[in-house]
Amino acid sequence: MTGTACRVCAAPLRTFLDLGDHPLSSAFLTPAEALDGAGDTVRYRLAAGQCERCALVQLTGDVPYERRPHQGYPYHSSGSAVMREHFRAAGLRLLRTELHGARGALAVEIGCTDGVVLRTLADAGVRPLAFEPSGRCGYGAARVRPDFLTAASAREAVAAEGRARVVYAANTVCDIADLPGLFAGLDELLTADGAFVFEDPYLGEIVRRTAFDQFYDEHRWYFTATSVRALAERYGFRLTGVERLPVHGGQLRYVLTRAGRRRPAPEVAEVLAEEEARGLTGPAALDAFAGRVERVRGDLVALLEALRAAGRTVAGYGATAKSCTVATYCGLGPHLVPYVCDSTPAKQGRVTPGAHIPVRPPAAFAAPYPDYALLFAWNHAEEIMAKEQAFRAAGGRWILYVPEVRVV
Repeated sequence: MTGTACRVCAAPLRTFLDLGDHPLSSAFLTPAEALDGAGDTVRYRLAAGQCERCALVQLTGDVPYERRPHQGYPYHSSGSAVMREHFRAAGLRLLRTELHGARGALAVEIGCTDGVVLRTLADAGVRPLAFEPSGRCGYGAARVRPDFLTAASAREAVAAEGRARVVYAANTVCDIADLPGLFAGLDELLTADGAFVFEDPYLGEIVRRTAFDQFYDEHRWYFTATSVRALAERYGFRLTGVERLPVHGGQLRYVLTRAGRRRPAPEVAEVLAEEEARGLTGPAALDAFAGRVERVRGDLVALLEALRAAGRTVAGYGATAKSCTVATYCGLGPHLVPYVCDSTPAKQGRVTPGAHIPVRPPAAFAAPYPDYALLFAWNHAEEIMAKEQAFRAAGGRWILYVPEVRVV
């Protein structure tokens, strides 16, 4: 079925996935708010479509940024050893491939939390600068502009700092509503030979893994190399590099440079050809994905209902934004998942959006261990399972639902 027009090129948008009405993914409520219903008033239709011209996948509905409470529950990359090392390596890569060790050069990050990338660059003598609308960044407030990157904010930064050799963003561009404004800012901010390097969840991996929980309100866009190429060319840039990343369930890192300044790396053509062969630029692969999503829902609910009937105990692990998508779409609640453990203090003592599953601190996971743990934070499965070996030793088993429902 055909939905609204593409927000970038205005061509027809074909809806392929409709997960129903959802609450805001980070709207964790107090128990009192859950009882009186005051906290569940903002809901939106979680549906995704693909542009028939530029192939960009996007949410067909929208939630105003100011209605999202997610800034109260920040994601800290340093909380995961894997992500801490990933961002340190990203900084080293920028030093090697884009900055070439130039001391004193300006490097900008759009959206940052713990400042791991910026600290890595600063340690090598690069001048770091962050555009972070929340104003929070682990690197230090003196080098943070509490702004979105736009043409106006970029001109202000250039007047004070000069132009940047590289602009980097991780898990940020997929949430920026104003993509034309972003590229206008990049045009003002980057040097003639500068590069925009960004990484986001890769639609190809989402489809391959049937990772439907990657769809939620804070992700507006779901990129492929094909759609990023079209997006870049629309605003005078060119896709000149791609790199596969294993984090967060599979991402691509894209390198965009001004048109005519750099030849694309061979990997660009390879990924573009692969996407064409897999059908990611048309409806067939996405329709098949939607069918698999429905099967996962049925299998997961059936498993949890069978465990409840057998008297087994189940706990959720990780009160993530992704868990909101799963719980809402599958109709999960305390009757099937009595509680979920999460290490974020601000979430503890509250209940999850919509489903109203109580959130408990990590210590509750072992007091006592449940028979089964539903791993919402499946993208950190290896790290989590290594940390929770005592759970397995006590006879506990993990429930996974990506790419299919299984018990391990």
